[in-house]
Amino acid sequence: MNNTNQKPVLEVKNLKQHFSSGFGKKKVVVKAVDGISFNINKGETFGLVGESGCGKTTTGRSIIRLYDPTDGEVYFNGKLISGKLPKRELREVTRGIQMIFQDPIASLNPRMTVKEIIGEGLKINKLCKNEDEMMEIIYDILETVGLTKEHAGRYPHEFSGGQRQRIGIARCIVMRPDLVIADEPISALDVSIQAQVLNLLNKLKEKLGLTILFIAHDLSVVKYFSDKIGVMYFGKLVEYADADELYNNPLHPYTKSLLSAIPIPDPLTERNRTRISYNPAEVHDYSKEQPELTEVRPGHFVYLSKSEVEKLRKEL
Repeated sequence: MNNTNQKPVLEVKNLKQHFSSGFGKKKVVVKAVDGISFNINKGETFGLVGESGCGKTTTGRSIIRLYDPTDGEVYFNGKLISGKLPKRELREVTRGIQMIFQDPIASLNPRMTVKEIIGEGLKINKLCKNEDEMMEIIYDILETVGLTKEHAGRYPHEFSGGQRQRIGIARCIVMRPDLVIADEPISALDVSIQAQVLNLLNKLKEKLGLTILFIAHDLSVVKYFSDKIGVMYFGKLVEYADADELYNNPLHPYTKSLLSAIPIPDPLTERNRTRISYNPAEVHDYSKEQPELTEVRPGHFVYLSKSEVEKLRKEL
C-alpha cells in the first residue's frame, strides 16, 4: 500500500486489538481493531477517521504501546516495535513516538507546573546536561507553541482549554519525535480555538518536519489537514487513499455516508441535500465471499468482496 520508494516512518500490518471480559460461556470479546494495515511516509499527515467507537483511538494507543497489540506487526523506522521489547528499546519507541491527547484537562497532571510537565520527558530520557539547559529548552518550546516563559511556573488549572492543549503539544514536540499521534486534539476545544491549534500543528509540521497520525471524526478538518486518509468502521479500515482522491471519488458506501453528513454553509443547499445512510446488512452480502482491502484505482484501496470490486471497476 506504499506507492513510493521512500521508506515509511510507520508501517502497520494486520494490526488487531481485542479486549475480552468474563469467563466460559459469558466471555465476551470486543474486536476494537480487527486487522488494519497502512503506511505513513516521512513528513506526511495520515488522517484516520470514523464514527465514535470505531477503533481510531485504540489504533493510536496500540501503536504507541499503551496497549499491547493482540496480533499483527507495527514497524517504526523499519524496526519491529510490536511484541515483547526490553525496557530500553521500549523507551526509545516512546521517545520517538509522542502523543497529543484528546482532553487537555485530563492529560495534564494538576499537581505539576508547566515546566515540570514539559521537562519530565527530557529528564527521563536524559536529554539535558543540567537544569539551566533544560529550562532554556522549555522556554524556547513555550514560545514556539505561542506561550511565554512566564507561563512555566504556573499550574494547568490557570490556563484556558486552548492554552492547555498548547502545553500538551509542547510536551510532545520537546522530545523531537519522528512520529506524532494526534488523538482528536481539537474536539474538546471551542470552535474559535480549533483553527488556532490546527494552524499551530501545521506550522510545527513544516518547521520540524513532523510525521503525523491525525485521528478525528470531523471530515472537513481532516481534509484540510491530511495528505492521506483512512476511513475506519467497526475496527476495519474500509477505505484508504490520498485526501483529494477520497473526497472527490469516495468508493465505499460508508465513506459516501460520512461525506454526505458534512454540513454545507448554505441554508438553501443544506435544506435540499440528501443524506446517505449506511446499513451493512442491506448493502453487502458476505455470506458467500469475504471482503478484503483491494486497490481499485492507483493508491485507492477499498474493503469490499471480489464481486463488489468488479462491479465498481465496471462503473469506473
